[in-house]
Amino acid sequence: MESINQTIIEAEVIEALRTIFDPEIPVNVYELGLIYVVEVSPEGAVMIRMTLTSPHCPAVQSMPAEIEGKVRTITGVTDVSIDLVWDPPWDQSKMSEAARLQLGMM
Repeated sequence: MESINQTIIEAEVIEALRTIFDPEIPVNVYELGLIYVVEVSPEGAVMIRMTLTSPHCPAVQSMPAEIEGKVRTITGVTDVSIDLVWDPPWDQSKMSEAARLQLGMM
């Protein structure tokens, strides 16, 4: 069973992710659907599984580092690991309704 602290940290991680924007698409990485998994261990270690819009994305090195840096500043976080994956590949179906609306796709 997940502790209250884990739930709070996870919510704060998601809020932090909503402040990071894709350099080519003016939508945050969470609403864009680039974040596949956020897991918080009982000890406060955060694991994020994510992708980018393309393996050729210019942010392939900078975005994971930016995410890790922001997440490390959250109270209670003891460690951060970013797992950058390409499978499943990102596509527009992973975007939230809010992201589609923001981009005029609805």
